Amino acid sequence: MNQKDILIYPTYFPSISHYIAMIAAESVTFEVEDTFQKQTNRNRMYIYSPNGMQMLNISVKHDGTKCAFKDIKIDHQYNWKKNHFKSLEAAYKNSPFYEYFIDDLQPIFEKKYDFMLDVNFELFESINKALGISIPFEKTTEYFHEVTDKTDFRYLVNGKKDSTQIEPYTQVFDNKYGFINNLSILDLLFNEGRYAVEYLKQQHL
Repeated sequence: MNQKDILIYPTYFPSISHYIAMIAAESVTFEVEDTFQKQTNRNRMYIYSPNGMQMLNISVKHDGTKCAFKDIKIDHQYNWKKNHFKSLEAAYKNSPFYEYFIDDLQPIFEKKYDFMLDVNFELFESINKALGISIPFEKTTEYFHEVTDKTDFRYLVNGKKDSTQIEPYTQVFDNKYGFINNLSILDLLFNEGRYAVEYLKQQHL
């Protein structure tokens, strides 16, 4: 198995562990043929709020039946864009790099999306631009429960299965609650700026 070819999920503002895997990879393939599962990072992220760790979740239309994630639509009766943007401001307005990056990310919270997957891919490109990196990728064309030609990092989509421990860096509210491990890549970006890339390269899964 080639350790440098990885299979991973596109998620909502990916966790730091996602980016550790992708930065170290030679080729990235995104799983887009999977069945939607609740309570995963497909449609949620975790940030460091003034009250500690906070989950930001995008409500989706799902009746409980088996459905491909690529067909999952956003439930627009909940104003996730306004709520998430205000939460990010409350969490990171005093971070060193919030003002530097937020204008580039704000369009994501102003555009209307129908499909959750479209959000994930657009913000992936926005985060890469903010980091100053390029991560070429391919998409799967069919689903395989097990893969033998790539390192399977799909488990990282489930926070309960992701046991990645990363080195502490300075966080806005760490004097109140200490270091919180493996949050959204936004936490690292707003606190470390472009140095985040070097930080990611030094971490291991």
